[in-house]
Amino acid sequence: MKAHLLTLALLAGVSSGCGNESKSGSAPQPAQAASPVSVETVGVAERKLDMNVSLPAQLLPYQSVDIYPRVTGFLDSIRVDVGSHVRKGEELMRLSAPEIVAQRSQGEAAVHAAESQLATAQAKFASDQGTYSHLSAASKTPGVVAQNDVLVAEQTVAADKGAVSAAEHNVSAARDALRSVAQMESYLNITAPFSGVVTMRNLHPGALTGPAAGQSGAQPIVRIVDTNRLRLVIPIPEAEVGEMKQGQSIAFTTPAYPGEIFHAPIARIAHDVDLNTRTMHVELDVQNTKDKLAPGSFVTVTWPVRRASATMFVPATSVTADQQHTFVIRVRDGKAEWVNVQTGQTVNGEQEVFGDLHSGDQVVRIATDAIRSGQNVNVRAAKQS
Repeated sequence: MKAHLLTLALLAGVSSGCGNESKSGSAPQPAQAASPVSVETVGVAERKLDMNVSLPAQLLPYQSVDIYPRVTGFLDSIRVDVGSHVRKGEELMRLSAPEIVAQRSQGEAAVHAAESQLATAQAKFASDQGTYSHLSAASKTPGVVAQNDVLVAEQTVAADKGAVSAAEHNVSAARDALRSVAQMESYLNITAPFSGVVTMRNLHPGALTGPAAGQSGAQPIVRIVDTNRLRLVIPIPEAEVGEMKQGQSIAFTTPAYPGEIFHAPIARIAHDVDLNTRTMHVELDVQNTKDKLAPGSFVTVTWPVRRASATMFVPATSVTADQQHTFVIRVRDGKAEWVNVQTGQTVNGEQEVFGDLHSGDQVVRIATDAIRSGQNVNVRAAKQS
């Protein structure tokens, strides 16, 4: 019985060994090589960028001011209204302030009082000066005048001289105070600071008004804007600042005059990019002598974008991206090669790119990240349109 069991164990071991040998001896299947993909290629073009882009902009008055009174008072009369054309220095309105009139009367009285005190001091000084002169002359004869009397007269003259000087300062101070009140009184008549048009009026005769820094809720009486000269304010995107120069003429249009093109020179450049909007503030000076353009209007500017040196262009379809890169696929020696690029302007279906590219390099016309870098490709030239 034992011999039979041993025979069965030996047969099982031989069978198991034959099975393992069969599995371990089977060769692994070789990985199939990726088959070449067929692509169309186009050449990288090199040229200077020269194009125009449309940008929104706004017309603003060259000068604009809200008119507040410098003193608090009642509006007696106002000669202008919305739409009124005014000239520099023209009287716009008149206020009344009885307390200022009272202050002027007090100031005049103070001047008269100071002048009277000065006259009194000067008269006393002249009298004492004469007495001192007589005593001084008489003292030259021994025994006629006591020397102490001469000294007293001399000190009296010195005191009178100081009193006259003080009275003169009082007169000067009183006159300055009167001039200050007179200046405040002149503020009751309000004139135009420059020539322009009244665009807003808030108050009417009888209203109490005051300075902007005065009572809470103070509002301007009128607003004046200079419409003969306007500022065309353009926020230029950082990528389109380019080769702009002061004095360069820029074209723009406005919805109020469809089909008509206006021109104005670049007058002011901020030379600083706003960190929030990534734009640069540029202003054009617009002469509006015919009053065709209105401040506050939105316009469309034809902004020229130029490059000082040549850059590379590829079809827009040649630029693709994955989650980490923006790239084009260059073809060299039958292999695809990813080239990372930064994009610029798009002109007539062609994309400006910056990267390790050279004029004449062949890139895939329709790029996709399915074409891996290093993959074999079959090239056929793209048909030229």
